[in-house]
Amino acid sequence: MLQYAAIFLIVLGLYGLMTKRNVIKIIISLNVLEIGLNIFIISVGYVTGGVAPIFSEFALNSDVNFVDPLPQALVLTAIVIGVGTTALGLALAKNMYQKYGTFELDEMGEK
Repeated sequence: MLQYAAIFLIVLGLYGLMTKRNVIKIIISLNVLEIGLNIFIISVGYVTGGVAPIFSEFALNSDVNFVDPLPQALVLTAIVIGVGTTALGLALAKNMYQKYGTFELDEMGEK
């Protein structure tokens, strides 16, 4: 069920990227897309009843399913990259507003 919600967020973000002409709305759509992708990656790596992959006496003596740590590490990296991308996008949007006086891509002309 969680994967369906993630796919919905991905589609919603793509829809916003393709249909909106406002720079701020495009940045928000990109963030929604990113959140959907992160949730999907985490949900793929989840194991029901799994434990953290820490080797101990308990883990060596029993038959335990471990949760894959790689998707979690990838999502943590993606979150940091997403924050940087959002900050850069907002800085560019601020400069575009100062130059053109609007956030609408259609209204920006040569000045």
